Amino acid sequence: MRKMILALTATTAMTGTAFAGGHGMNIVETAVEAGSFTTLVAAVEAAGLVETLSGEGPFTVFAPTDEAFAALPEGTVESLLLEENRDQLIAILTYHVVPGAVMSTDLSDGMMAATVQGGEITIDLDNGVMVNDASVVTADIEASNGVIHVIDSVIMPPM
Repeated sequence: MRKMILALTATTAMTGTAFAGGHGMNIVETAVEAGSFTTLVAAVEAAGLVETLSGEGPFTVFAPTDEAFAALPEGTVESLLLEENRDQLIAILTYHVVPGAVMSTDLSDGMMAATVQGGEITIDLDNGVMVNDASVVTADIEASNGVIHVIDSVIMPPM
């Protein structure tokens, strides 16, 4: 679960040329290097998922950008980072992670994918690539332990 979350973080942070070289960095390292996933990385750290998302994988992470987290209602991120809300934070982060390395060419319209959290996400290809209600803004950022797809909003697991 932790590895998937980190993969999401890395996807959001990196763009095409940054990932063009080798794939020496794992999902978490990729996200940190990108610089646009500071909130995601902080959340992964608070949830205790760094080691998992730095592990072997492979994971596919749908990584929300800092702007995606900023669009949540005021106080949401701060509340989720509190120790007493750790389980909820873990559920949200692991909902952004799918086991295995799923590249954009592997996606099909209406496809459902089981997340590490246990819920499912839906892929919609009618108007660009959508994951539930989030648009994929950068796809196929490869890391040593998976792939990151950057998304423009935080997706929430069904309650």
